[in-house]
Amino acid sequence: MKAVTFISPDAPCRTEQTKTPHPADREVVVEVKAAALNRRDYWIKKGIYKGSQFPCIPGSDGSGIVKEVGKDVDEKWLNKPVIINPGINWGRNNDFHSKDFKILGLPDQGTFAQYVGVPAENIFPKPSEWTFEKAAALPLAGLTAYRALFTRGGLQAGDKVLITGAGGGVSSFLIKFAVASNADVYVTSSSEKKIKKAVYLGAKKGVFYTETNWEEELKKDAGEFDLIIDSAAGEGFEKLLSLLRIGGRIVIYGGTAGKINDLIAAKIFWKQATILGSTMGSPEDFSKMLDFVTTQKIDPEIDKIFPMEDAELAFKHMENQEQFGKIVIKIADFPY
Repeated sequence: MKAVTFISPDAPCRTEQTKTPHPADREVVVEVKAAALNRRDYWIKKGIYKGSQFPCIPGSDGSGIVKEVGKDVDEKWLNKPVIINPGINWGRNNDFHSKDFKILGLPDQGTFAQYVGVPAENIFPKPSEWTFEKAAALPLAGLTAYRALFTRGGLQAGDKVLITGAGGGVSSFLIKFAVASNADVYVTSSSEKKIKKAVYLGAKKGVFYTETNWEEELKKDAGEFDLIIDSAAGEGFEKLLSLLRIGGRIVIYGGTAGKINDLIAAKIFWKQATILGSTMGSPEDFSKMLDFVTTQKIDPEIDKIFPMEDAELAFKHMENQEQFGKIVIKIADFPY
């Protein structure tokens, strides 16, 4: 089979011939039709993601058709179009993942290939009205957004929500999910284009986090927030506390801005604030997320689609940080 391969840190990725996987017990092999990039794949490519190893076939997001089933797997899955949940070995507790939890694409072979083997419990029927490209754009980012907003953040209709760093795959789902839940949504970004896009999707307003007193401008217009979803951390985190109402919640699912330094504890306890961490999501979260997007008729926001042979260009596009939504790789031609 053909697969996109990372050979060494920072080297251009290649499309190479490699061995086709076969299913182990309780596994299936999916013929991948479309995959999608995540920031995780980019960090692996750079060689700075924890546990990075080379060569490797990356990719956590994918959708395709089940072509082979292993022992103890119902044969009804054969030739069915599916979407893959990339969180493997979550465990039995919905509140947190097990020590054996891992994400598809490292250390196991990922979805940037014509075929991928995954546990049978990690496949779900593809929404019938979606293309494989739309389905591939959903899993990791949609799951992360759903758990952060609902399972961890406890979002309710009428909540005032701030989403930091509008533009990426997760944030695009956060905006759509929160708007669909009748929340009042505000965003931060460094890009006027991305703020305009967020407003188009239903956000009330956006501010530039690159400006010195952005939090004062936002507080003047919006007041204080019930829920803040943050992917940055870093020095700007303290400003989020100033925007939080008494009894409010902050959910952190990333740390692109680095360490949180000089945090004043009184700003947390005097506001009775709840600060929560969130990563990916459980199988229950994934199932609920699929039901949510289907019921609410929410389509993934796709920024651009690249053919498999242009995977390196797809990563360059991500590196330029100009995208709004998901970057998709078309693995194979298929009928709609």
